[in-house]
Amino acid sequence: MAPARIKSRPKAKRKLKAKKDPARGKIVYFFGGGKAAGRGHMKELLGGKGAGLAEMTNAGLPVPPGFTIATSACRHYFNNGNRLSPTMIQEIARAVVRLEKISGQQLGSTDAPLLVSVRSGAKFSMPGMMDTILNLGLNDQTVDVLSDRSQSPRFAWDCYRRFIQMFGNVVLEIPKEEFDQIFEDAKRSHGAQADTDLDVAALRQVVGEYKALVQRRTEKPFPQNPHKQLSMARDAVFCSWNTARARTYRRMHKIPDDLGTAVNVQLMVFGNLGENSATGVAFTRNPATGDKEFYGEFLLNAQGEDVVAGIRTPLPLSKLARLMPKVYQKLVRIAQRLERHYHDMQDFEFTIQDGKLFMLQTRTGKRTGCAAVKIACDMVREKLISTEDALLRVEPSQLEQLLHPIIDESQPLEVIAKGLPASPGAAVGRVVFTADEAVTQAASGPVILVRKETTPDDIHGMDAAVGILTARGGMTSHAAVVARGMGKCCVAGCEAIQINYEKHEFSASGKTVREGDWISLDGSTGRVILGQAKTIASNPESGEFAKLLRWADQARRLVVRANADIPRDAQVARRFGAEGIGLCRTEHMFLAADRLAHVRAMILADTDEKRRAALAKLLPMQREDFKGLFKVMAGLPVTIRLLDPPLHEFLPQRETLLVEVERLRSEGKTVEMEEKKAVLERVEQLHELNPMLGHRGCRLGITSPEISAMQARAIFEAACEVAAEGVQVIPEIMIPLVSHVRELALQREVVEKVAAEVFAEKKRKVNYSVGTMIELPRAALTAAEIAGEAEFFSFGTNDLTQTTYGLSRDDTGPLIQEYIRLGIFKEDPFQVMDPDGVGELVRMGTERGRRARPKLKVGICGEHGGDPASVEFCHRAGLDYVSCSPYRVPVARLAAAQAAIKEKRGLYEQVSSTA
Repeated sequence: MAPARIKSRPKAKRKLKAKKDPARGKIVYFFGGGKAAGRGHMKELLGGKGAGLAEMTNAGLPVPPGFTIATSACRHYFNNGNRLSPTMIQEIARAVVRLEKISGQQLGSTDAPLLVSVRSGAKFSMPGMMDTILNLGLNDQTVDVLSDRSQSPRFAWDCYRRFIQMFGNVVLEIPKEEFDQIFEDAKRSHGAQADTDLDVAALRQVVGEYKALVQRRTEKPFPQNPHKQLSMARDAVFCSWNTARARTYRRMHKIPDDLGTAVNVQLMVFGNLGENSATGVAFTRNPATGDKEFYGEFLLNAQGEDVVAGIRTPLPLSKLARLMPKVYQKLVRIAQRLERHYHDMQDFEFTIQDGKLFMLQTRTGKRTGCAAVKIACDMVREKLISTEDALLRVEPSQLEQLLHPIIDESQPLEVIAKGLPASPGAAVGRVVFTADEAVTQAASGPVILVRKETTPDDIHGMDAAVGILTARGGMTSHAAVVARGMGKCCVAGCEAIQINYEKHEFSASGKTVREGDWISLDGSTGRVILGQAKTIASNPESGEFAKLLRWADQARRLVVRANADIPRDAQVARRFGAEGIGLCRTEHMFLAADRLAHVRAMILADTDEKRRAALAKLLPMQREDFKGLFKVMAGLPVTIRLLDPPLHEFLPQRETLLVEVERLRSEGKTVEMEEKKAVLERVEQLHELNPMLGHRGCRLGITSPEISAMQARAIFEAACEVAAEGVQVIPEIMIPLVSHVRELALQREVVEKVAAEVFAEKKRKVNYSVGTMIELPRAALTAAEIAGEAEFFSFGTNDLTQTTYGLSRDDTGPLIQEYIRLGIFKEDPFQVMDPDGVGELVRMGTERGRRARPKLKVGICGEHGGDPASVEFCHRAGLDYVSCSPYRVPVARLAAAQAAIKEKRGLYEQVSSTA
């Protein structure tokens, strides 16, 4: 049988942006001997890992020497047909010679062979998403030299088998599972429970089978030339920037695609040299809770990938204090020094080789939302950072994690297993066992991804799942680190569960859980619960959460309002700090069960008298709705949008009516049939091919002014009655879908006429304003004219995005995702405001409107009002407020503060005017 073909490494989808010609500039930065060419602030050039290694070297910490190949070289590589220039290759070769000299070792030497690690490192941390190769430089000759020099043949052959597997998977693209199968078979045949139980003879056998696999899958022997190994590994790490998992992670975390990755080549130190050697990952504070405690894990006689990959469940650092007390104390001192230096919680990797400590990496640690808030507040109290720094340390989206549900402890819970509480919160979903299945099944409901351990290739499934459960791995494993960064509930290292991938099931405590069964996870305690546990809302409104938001309120300029249609939502909004209602959608009130019949009667009325009678029944209902909102928002503005959707949305669907008419005809129910036919006729009269651009909004109010009049009367009667109770009311009436100033003028006349009538009847006046929703491009272009009639603008960015792009937000989801994949869109424009198109209309409309009316109040009330990037845009564009869903109010408050601080510190350019 012909050997399986290995797919060629994918080329870059598109060229990466070269800021300057890297072939003419320095691309290699050496570190070692107590000094480094790079600095900690050079993350864009050296990547986070390279910058951290340079900074630690310059600080005198024990860092193995090496060199960093800059991100500019990666960009050149992709822009030059996946090749480096001869000049670059020569510069890298000189760095290798320098490393050989400083280490006293040489690549390929049969006396003192140099072994190195080759690791990625982008500007922004992407844990596990790109590739690493350890023990490079080993071959059939140097493995024997290493065996002799270390006086540990088992150690040497363990390093060689690891190198072949990593190189074979990363560089030669042989599936990792094929190597894993060989290794697991060897463990079974030798009766080994742990990797370390295999003796040197067994490891020699494994290496032989690994090499045979490489020969079979590539039709070539495993490369023996270390210089060739290094160049192939370097290119593979560059190419890992464009793997599917790396692209998915960048999309999730909004990292630009054109940055590229650095490559770090570093002298190997060995945590697998014996029981006096170890490797680990540590955090200067607890990344899950934020508690000030030295936190981390390690494995004896292992290499770093064993810890982060979750292959073995590691030991807590407290055990290192007992096993190697001097090393542990040195590690604690270094951790404290790193945190004081960086003024932030650090996540670092270390290796202990024969009792000697080495630092391999430091970076700003990923943390949960809860931990981010606590760490920021604690560091202010410790005088490490300012309140402004604290506000910039917390990502606005992380605040949403603090609002996640928790398990309701008042119910009976069937706990079947307990693992490590890797990322807090509660998750309830159906079990799936593969990342692909998670993506598929998540479209039908929440899923929990269950794996023995996750790998970077599972990132798309982790994104789709509501929670992650792993049987192996620790608090610093891939699953734990990535889940915390994503704000996902995660229980890791749950060794009590036995997973059978072939049968699509796992067992624990005598129970069998099959794919599709419901389970619940408690990420705060590590519990795995059978069935659908009830969850309750968390209560984060006190302590550090409230303190951080108080600081945010002091720093921001933008007012934050909420979109709320009923008093219950308004109460939530106010509890979260909303400073008014920026959008009350009155059509949602019409859809209530007790009033839909009256709405339909109004639509079906064939005389003015019947229509007025139906409206008269709706009037007191609307009045009570508004009274509830005014009372909850006492002293704060309430923007009420008059009826916006087309009338047919309140009637049964045409297809349903056709079926009903035929059924009634066949049953001989003539009277009922005629009633349904009358409704059907009206539905057909109102039917539009494109209702979103049809008879709706102000157009409906102009052709049926009695509807606008009824709503205006309900607003003013409610305002007067609530004001009579001593409550301050600030109604703002918003006319939707205006494209011409005359439309607004006609509707304003109706509102003002009704206001005068109500004030005369109630013998009381309230201050109010009339404005409009800018949601059509023509409205933005003619904003100067419209501002003559409007006292405020509220940009309805949902519809403005639709009409600017010519895209339906209801029908184009798959198309938008394809556009993002192809790089046409950076983001979904319905989630993040497009600054160049939609944003330009917002800027233009604001500037033109204020030229006509200098004190014009301007805000937005679409979904963008709760998106941090869009909030920053609104600040820069000079808007007065944003309005978002109640649960995103804290997010918007923090995002508005960050925008103000960035402007104050000159962290972005001022928005230029093109209006």
